[in-house]
Amino acid sequence: MLVNVAYVLAGLVGVGIFVIGVRAFWVPQAAVGFGIPDTPVEDRNFQAWLSVKSVRDVVSGIFIFVLMVGAPVHLLGWFMLAAAAIPVGDGLIVLRSGGSKAAAYGIHGATALVILVSSVILLVA
Repeated sequence: MLVNVAYVLAGLVGVGIFVIGVRAFWVPQAAVGFGIPDTPVEDRNFQAWLSVKSVRDVVSGIFIFVLMVGAPVHLLGWFMLAAAAIPVGDGLIVLRSGGSKAAAYGIHGATALVILVSSVILLVA
């Protein structure tokens, strides 16, 4: 039962990061929601870097789906544990950049927590 919950959480994270990547690729203004103040979304150089990040977000979501379909439960758990470092790092970047604490903790911190919960459930299954 808990493993099913963990799979749903992992799937939601996979869909979420995939959608965020696609959205930021096609609509660079979406990057403002990341939490860094004065994000230069109209700057072409920034848009190029954002495209790099977007591709990595899309592929990260696909990694989760591949593991959900073809890997043992524990491998998905270890991947999710490692992946939790991404939103932690994102939150720290927001804080270091003088961004909103609400974004750092509410968006990135909450995401890290969901990923960690999923990971722990998968690893103890």
